[in-house]
Amino acid sequence: MHKRLAIIGSTGSIGTQALGIVARYPDLFTVSVLTAGSNAELLMAQARLCRPAKVVIGNEAFYQVVKDGLSGLGIEVMAGQKAVEDVASSDGIDTVVAAMVGFAGLRPTTAAVMAGREVALANKETLVVAGEMITRAAAMTGTRLLPVDSEHSAIMQCLNGEPGSSVERIILTASGGPFRDTPAERLAKVTPLEALRHPNWTMGSKITIDSATLMNKGLEVIEAHWLFGTPADKIDVLIHPQSIIHSMVQFTDGSVKAQLGVPDMRLPIIYALTYPERVVTDLPRPDLADLGALTFGEPDTLRFRCLALARMALKAGGNMPCALNAANEAAVAAFLREKIGFNDIAGTVEHVLGKTEFNGEALLDVYAVTDQRSREIANEYINKVQKK
Repeated sequence: MHKRLAIIGSTGSIGTQALGIVARYPDLFTVSVLTAGSNAELLMAQARLCRPAKVVIGNEAFYQVVKDGLSGLGIEVMAGQKAVEDVASSDGIDTVVAAMVGFAGLRPTTAAVMAGREVALANKETLVVAGEMITRAAAMTGTRLLPVDSEHSAIMQCLNGEPGSSVERIILTASGGPFRDTPAERLAKVTPLEALRHPNWTMGSKITIDSATLMNKGLEVIEAHWLFGTPADKIDVLIHPQSIIHSMVQFTDGSVKAQLGVPDMRLPIIYALTYPERVVTDLPRPDLADLGALTFGEPDTLRFRCLALARMALKAGGNMPCALNAANEAAVAAFLREKIGFNDIAGTVEHVLGKTEFNGEALLDVYAVTDQRSREIANEYINKVQKK
C-alpha cells in the first residue's frame, strides 16, 4: 500500500497533522500536491520538506512570494481557486485529503469526486451543503468517501462487516463543549476567548466555536445522513464529556458497538489514509481504569439551539442545509470579531433559514447562489444586531 496524496488545505489543523503522519510513515505515503489559502510562509516550509510536484496558493496576491520562495526546487507553483480545483482532480493522485474549512472546500472536493479520486473527507461542509449531489457523483464514479471526523470514523469502524439492514440507530457523541454546564443567562455574555477553550480537543477556531454552540454536532448529523444513508430520525446525539467513545451504532438485535480512543485527531486521519488496513502507531492509548467512569446525557437544545436548527434544515432538505451552513459561517466569523454575542449565532442562522427561498435542485450552481445570498442576509442581520 502506497498512496500519492493531495492535501487540500495543508496549513490548517487537519492538514498539518496529516503531514505529520506522512513524515511518520514515508513508506506508505508520498505528497504530490499541497494547497493553502493565504498562509504562504507555512505552505513554503511544508513544500521544502515534502517536495510535492505541485503547490497552489489560493490567494493570488501571494503567488509571486511562493513562486520565488520555491524557485529552483522543481515544484510547479500555481495560484487561485480554479487551480485548487484542477489539482484536486489531476492525474498522479490516489487520495485527496479534503482539509479546507467551510464552503470553500466544496468545489475542490466535487472535482476530486468527479475525477474518481478517493477522498479523505475532513471538510464536513461538503456533505452538509451538497450531500445529495456528492453522494450521487461518488456512486457514479466509484469514489470512496472516507470520513476524517472522529465521530464518522467511529461509525464507519462500527459498521465494518455489518449488513446495512441490521442498523437500528446511529449515536453521535458530543463533549458538550466549554459551556456544557453554563447557565442559560450566562451564555449571552461569554467571550470568544472562553468559547475557544475546548475542554478536550485542539482544533481550528471555526470548528471550536461550532463545538461550543453544538452546531458542529448538527452538521455531523447531516453528514452522517449522507455518508451512511441513515434517516435523520435514526441519528441520535448524546453528550459524553470524556470524549473517549467517539460514536456508537445500535443494531436490530439490541447490541451496540462503540469505538473508543483518546481525543486525538491523528487517529481518524490515519484510519482514513490507511483504510482498510491498520498500522502500528505510538499514539496514546485510553486508560479506562484511570478514567473510572464514562457518562452520558441528552443535549439541551433550548440552550444550544443550533443543533435543533440543523435538524430542521436537514428535514426541509434541498438548499436549506446550504443556507444553514452559510449563515453559521458568517455568524461565527462575526462572533470571533466580537461583533455579535454567542447567542446571536443561533439567532442569525434562524433568521437566514426563515428568509431563504427553498430550491430542491441538487446542483452546484444552486448551492453557490444559496451560499452567497444566505451570507448577504446573515450579514444584514449581523449589522442590525451590532447596532443594537
